[in-house]
Amino acid sequence: MHAHDHGPANATRAFAWVTLINLAYTALEAGYGFATHSLALLSDALHNFGDVLGLGLAWGAAVLARRPPTERHTYGWRRATLLSPLANSLILVGFSGALGWEAIRRFGAPPQIPGVPVMAVAGIGILVNLGAAWLVRDGHDQDLNRRGAFLHLVADAAVSLAAVLAGAGMLAFGWNWLDPLTALLVGVVIAVGAFGLLRDAFEASMDAVPRNLDRDRIQRFLLEQAGVLSVHHLHIWSLGAGEIAMTAHMVREDDGDHDAFIDRLAHALDERFGINHPTLQIERGGACEHDRHDRAPHAH
Repeated sequence: MHAHDHGPANATRAFAWVTLINLAYTALEAGYGFATHSLALLSDALHNFGDVLGLGLAWGAAVLARRPPTERHTYGWRRATLLSPLANSLILVGFSGALGWEAIRRFGAPPQIPGVPVMAVAGIGILVNLGAAWLVRDGHDQDLNRRGAFLHLVADAAVSLAAVLAGAGMLAFGWNWLDPLTALLVGVVIAVGAFGLLRDAFEASMDAVPRNLDRDRIQRFLLEQAGVLSVHHLHIWSLGAGEIAMTAHMVREDDGDHDAFIDRLAHALDERFGINHPTLQIERGGACEHDRHDRAPHAH
């Protein structure tokens, strides 16, 4: 059995550093939030704590993804990186609801909040979260696990910026209502991002074509190859950890170079579309008879 290892070797190390950094900052921010009675800081700390849990799940998924394939798990454990965002998004949805409820409760009588500590702690949060996002930036467009962590951290930086602006408003104008308003906006930001991640994670778990790939474009590319008469049974899905699988049946003229053709096409699919697990079946036109007996429908 041949094991493929396309993922970055430092993936688990990056998740470990990001998780520990965010855990330390969350403790600092929560302490100042309780000391100053600032819901903006407490909401941001709660948001960060949710991310720490999510990053911990992503870290564990990255560790599992590095385990080699076995006779039973022939693709390895890469799909763990698709389950992690599902749990991550559900955690964030729960936290956003709690934040919104507490913010609405405080609008009636917002407490007096010192602006300087809010601005200082939230300013540190911007630097911490942008630095952590930089650590997990590589491959976030293809790996849903890394994408979830990256989006969380960028959203955290934006939330911290909102807290800085709220602190400035409270300091300059005495607008204490900015504290619950900021917390309410934080809850909305969390919910929107979490629902988007939940949608993508659900689609990936259902073997949907990854959103960064165009199935019709890939089918046209296959049809443009030398000697190809038609393409059917084209399926594209994510294996997790940046792995994209594809199967296709290709009706082709019998010119005797099928092995070389498959090798060239596999490299082209990887370079052009990032499809690194293609399985190509060459047919001469009559091999699709079994479709009449298939229980599951296929897209042609």
